[in-house]
Amino acid sequence: MSVRRALALGAAALIALTTAACGQEEGEEPLSDDALVIYSGRNENLVGPLLDRLEEETGIDVQVRYGGSSELAAQLLEEGDGTTADLFFSQDAGALGALAKAGRLETLPAATTAAVQEGFADPDGRWVATSARARVIAYDPAQAPETTEMTTVDAVLDPRYKGRVGFAPTNASFQSFVTALRVSKGEEGARQWLEAFKANEPKAYDNNVLVLDAVDSGQVALGLVNHYYWYERVAEKGADAVNAKIHFLDADDPGALINVAGAGILAGSPQRDAANSAIEYLLSPEGQQYFADETAEYPVVPGVTATKHDLVPLAELEGSSIDLNALDSLEQTLVLLDEVGLT
Repeated sequence: MSVRRALALGAAALIALTTAACGQEEGEEPLSDDALVIYSGRNENLVGPLLDRLEEETGIDVQVRYGGSSELAAQLLEEGDGTTADLFFSQDAGALGALAKAGRLETLPAATTAAVQEGFADPDGRWVATSARARVIAYDPAQAPETTEMTTVDAVLDPRYKGRVGFAPTNASFQSFVTALRVSKGEEGARQWLEAFKANEPKAYDNNVLVLDAVDSGQVALGLVNHYYWYERVAEKGADAVNAKIHFLDADDPGALINVAGAGILAGSPQRDAANSAIEYLLSPEGQQYFADETAEYPVVPGVTATKHDLVPLAELEGSSIDLNALDSLEQTLVLLDEVGLT
């Protein structure tokens, strides 16, 4: 079975899930033909206020459907030219790349993609990053103080951590990490890593917040998450009230992947100008400051820094050398995870 067909078959089931999760609810106002319809793989709690500001500042009528990035990408592939979506706001580059490969995204203006740091836009201009995040290992200092010496994610395969590693298998950031594994280790190498990971009996959680909760409470020793979950927790509760710590691998390793959230305009959208204005707002000083301060992510436009979080500067991090455009094989990643039994 081709990976495209596998994704298409999976989409049939995913459509029902995403329609329930992010589609029109009973009694909800129907989508307007004049509205800018955004399919957002970003969590409503994280970006809802920003999209509200976008509507206020630009005067654009914005309507949003929320869901998982990979699920929404599958839905958009299934909907094809008949989609009501104008803009896809993805949690990761992989889902954007999958749509770009399928010819489902328009080419953005050169000025839009040129606004971000090098490497944070599709070279063919089909999507652009809006913020960046680093993969880290969250750890319980009492159980795993040695985490500070880790330089590779392979360390979590050590038998000492059997049953003591938390992860979020359906989260787009974990799926992008697996794609990075495939790119760096090859298909067979990635399969072997995932099989070893599964054999070590990791604990699956619905999302990264719950992974961090488990590390913080000592339920597990380690957790595979993005950096900003920890910074948000510290900002909310104070450093002294957060037991968990995070470790940047600071190495050319899939576990040190610096991925991005980003946006692309759906091919054939009648709201192309409004969609591009929305992207410009996300890349504006106000939009970038929101990501830096409210979500503790890294801005992708030079000159913006966080005022609420003591973030390790992005320029000082050594991350994976994998080109973000190599993360577009989402279909193969989903198939592999299913075959290994980590979905």
